[in-house]
Amino acid sequence: MTDVVLRAKECDIYYGSYKAVRDVSIDIPKNKITAFIGPSGCGKSTVLRCFNRLNDLIESFRLKGKMTYHGQDLYAPDVDPVEVRRRIGMVFQKPNPFPKTIYDNIAYGPRISGFKGDMDELVETSLRRAVLWDEVKDKLQESGFSLSGGQQQRLCIARTIAVQPEVVLMDEPCAALDPISTLKIEDLMKELVQNYTIIIVTHNMQQATRVADYTAFYNAQVVEGAGGKVGYLAEFDSTEKIFSDPEQESTRDYVTGRFG
Repeated sequence: MTDVVLRAKECDIYYGSYKAVRDVSIDIPKNKITAFIGPSGCGKSTVLRCFNRLNDLIESFRLKGKMTYHGQDLYAPDVDPVEVRRRIGMVFQKPNPFPKTIYDNIAYGPRISGFKGDMDELVETSLRRAVLWDEVKDKLQESGFSLSGGQQQRLCIARTIAVQPEVVLMDEPCAALDPISTLKIEDLMKELVQNYTIIIVTHNMQQATRVADYTAFYNAQVVEGAGGKVGYLAEFDSTEKIFSDPEQESTRDYVTGRFG
């Protein structure tokens, strides 16, 4: 495996006294696409959001274990979560453009982080990287909401990469999109991975096989006295291995559709 950018070591994730996810250890390789798959409620998005400290916004959240970014403890007391989120960007399930112009959607993040360079150039580069420039270059002063759903999601990806993160987290980025928009986002991911490390949560197993270099299968089990299901990482390997020759029977059942 290439350089490790993000690492989780023996992580348990709690909401109050409820343990939502147990004992996750995973290394996320640099400039690769890693897919998180598994049934609903198994902790995929919960783990994803720990990597850029978005779960901090939930009062009852706490993490046991260690999550590191280039060896630096992400949860150390002197680490600024805002800086974490600048370096580790996030694209959500539903496109969520700001109520601003297309231009200002891209420029907003760099402005608040004190960008001193050529803003027009940064906006154009970000939109080009998100394969959106040719579609919007003549309407940069129109609202981000004037775009189609697929274009809005690419706008959100452009907005994320405008602040020059190293990692892009994607939480089911195609769930609200039609098949053609989905394929555009998948092609975009394959382009972006040359410059970024990408983790995608997806329910679409065909999507994982199309785009991901590595795949992590999460599962959940009902634990007596735990207050519900506890998610855990069942298996992590190259996508080819997970889908053609997994070690775990539960992984095999899930990827072949026998799960349930």
